[in-house]
Amino acid sequence: MAKMAASMVDSGEDAFRKIFKFYRRRNPPPDLTGVTDFSGGEPGDRVSGNDVEASRVGLKPVREWRAFGLQGYPGFIFISNPFLRGCQAFWVRQCLKTYPQKPNICNLDMHMNPSETQDIWGQSRWNFIFLTYKENRNTHTLLEKLRWVTLGYHYNWDSKTYSSSSHTPFPSDLHSLSSRVSAACGFPGFQSEAAILNFYRPDSCLGIHVDESELDHTRPLLSFSFGQSAIFLLGGRRRQDPPTAMYMHSGDVMVMSGQSRLLYHAVPCILPAAAGRSALEAEGPVPDPDPDRDLRDGALPEPVSQEDWTVCRRYIQTSRVNVTVRQVLEPGQSLPETRACSPQGTAAAAADRRSEKRKRSSGSTDSVHTSHT
Repeated sequence: MAKMAASMVDSGEDAFRKIFKFYRRRNPPPDLTGVTDFSGGEPGDRVSGNDVEASRVGLKPVREWRAFGLQGYPGFIFISNPFLRGCQAFWVRQCLKTYPQKPNICNLDMHMNPSETQDIWGQSRWNFIFLTYKENRNTHTLLEKLRWVTLGYHYNWDSKTYSSSSHTPFPSDLHSLSSRVSAACGFPGFQSEAAILNFYRPDSCLGIHVDESELDHTRPLLSFSFGQSAIFLLGGRRRQDPPTAMYMHSGDVMVMSGQSRLLYHAVPCILPAAAGRSALEAEGPVPDPDPDRDLRDGALPEPVSQEDWTVCRRYIQTSRVNVTVRQVLEPGQSLPETRACSPQGTAAAAADRRSEKRKRSSGSTDSVHTSHT
């Protein structure tokens, strides 16, 4: 990849943008031989933790995780699909069915009344079950129109800040998953305070950016990927620094900490599954061995019904979901009070205006916002 980048970029040029466009192009398609694929590499000793706690959130015993570092990127940890077989299905369902529910905020809120976006899953599921295989289906469900959902402290797209007046409870299950992963990577006590869910359709991308709006940069940024694979570009502190390209497959987890916490990164494209079927589609959910079990002790993941999995499976046949979780505040710190912005107000409007501007300038048929991975 380094040789490829050197041959593509002139001195002083915006190297990141040039390589982003290289992987973004359609005709001719980009050469992917220089893309790092951690799924077949030899892991290092970068994680440790409680195997029982990991299993409670659908993760393999920590000693079995395949974790990697990347030369030249201190603090970057890549964990190749640490999920137990069948347990990704639970998290996909949460992303599609549970997390878009009110009071969380999504991109659809600026176009529609709250009552219309109250149950995005419910209004979409029958289309996926009965209409997916109909040819020339031109209408898209609300689920297919989702581009982002915010949890916890809701990001303000205008000011690029968080505020105490725009906050909803953070999902306890997602916090449990995040705290287990962060602890295994050497960050005990991680507090999940904000998250962005990005929903990638076949022609979606994520522009070049740095995640710097959080007040505490000593805590890692966690990234969870589900569904179709994607190319991830990780650069340096300057856009002139050529990025490294790597695959993100379903179930992969990335941890950006230390010096890698404030590096430029982007997702130029998602990749259709080989032979038309991803490993996650083939895997599906594992049937619950004890349907009468008591889940009040907080054990995860809950079983996924066949009907719910039908919707999830057909969605991820062409799409990808990414969840980034971050701690916003240092212990004892607080955010400033600002006037709360309605989900239908200027913040969401600005995000969609920027999206439309990018689509017009790049010729892309789809994109997600450029503020978080």
